[in-house]
Amino acid sequence: MSEGDVIPAVKVTTPDGSERSLTEFGAPLVVYFYPKDDTSGCTNEAKDFSAALPAFEAAGVGVLGISKDGPDKHAKFAAKYDLTVPLATDADDSACEAFGTWVEKSMYGKKYMGIERATFLFGKDGKLVRAWHKVKVPGHVAEVLEAAKAL
Repeated sequence: MSEGDVIPAVKVTTPDGSERSLTEFGAPLVVYFYPKDDTSGCTNEAKDFSAALPAFEAAGVGVLGISKDGPDKHAKFAAKYDLTVPLATDADDSACEAFGTWVEKSMYGKKYMGIERATFLFGKDGKLVRAWHKVKVPGHVAEVLEAAKAL
C-alpha cells in the first residue's frame, strides 16, 4: 500500500461471524494488523487502542484491528482484557496480501511467515494518508491518534 491508495474492498470476519468488506467500516479509518491475540505486545497494543478509542471516535475516526486469529478467539481475547477496539479475522489472507503485511519473519534464527505489526490511516476520502510498518507498541497509539486528529 502506498499513500493515496484506497481502502481495499477485501472481506474480514467479525467476532460475531459475519463477513464485512473493509470499505463498510467507513472512513476515516485506522486499520492495524497484529500477529496474535493474547500475546504481550498484541495485548498491550489492543489495550492502548481500546483506551484511546473514545478520542479516535471524537475525532470521527474508526479503528479496526486485524489478525489471523478466529472470531471465537477474538471474542475471548476482547472479554479477557475488556477490549473495546473492534477486531476482525483475515481468514483467507486477502487483507494481509492487500496491505502487504504477510511477511517473512525470523525468530532465534528460524524463518517463518507471519503478520507484520503495521498500522494504516485512511482519510475521509478513503485514501491512505499514512502507514506505519514494523511498529513498536510503546507510544504508537498516541502517534496514530495525533495523525488522525490532524485529518
